[in-house]
Parts: sequence; structure tokens; C-alpha cells
Amino acid sequence: MKQLIVVVALSVASLASVPAFAKADCKAYPKAEWMPQADAKAKIEAQGYSISKFKVDGNCYEIYGRNKAGKKVEIYYDAKTLEPVKSEIEK
Repeated sequence: MKQLIVVVALSVASLASVPAFAKADCKAYPKAEWMPQADAKAKIEAQGYSISKFKVDGNCYEIYGRNKAGKKVEIYYDAKTLEPVKSEIEK
């Protein structure tokens, strides 16, 4: 039982040290006004990003991928205008 408690405590402690990337606060639009996902992907890739994952997160489009310099990125975009709302780039 003590071993289980130690394992759980270590697991929780290791998760506490992982930085969390808070969700972006994108403006809510009716889905009919959102840029089509295929168009959004094409525009993002035309800016020099390679996309490994593209998803809808709340009212945002979110990508995981790499920028022109090859650094990992996580970027939230406004689903209607495709303006970046929040981003994180690997150091």
C-alpha cells in the first residue's frame, strides 16, 4: 500500500512540473461564418507552417506543427478571420 501511495505521489509531482498551455479565448461566431477547414489549412501552410495536427478547440482552430525555422509551434486561430489568437513556439 505504501508503494502505491509513493507511486501516485511521484506521478502527481511529475505532472505539476509540466507547463500547461492555457486555451485561447476566440470570439464565438456561427459555424456557417467559419472559414472552411481546408481553406484554413491551405492559408496556414502558405505562410510556411507544416501542420502535423489541425483541430477545432472551442471557437478556435488549433494547429500543432513547425514553422519555417523548423521549430515546434502550437497556434490558436480565430475560426472566421484566421488571425492568430495565441501561440507558443519551441525555444
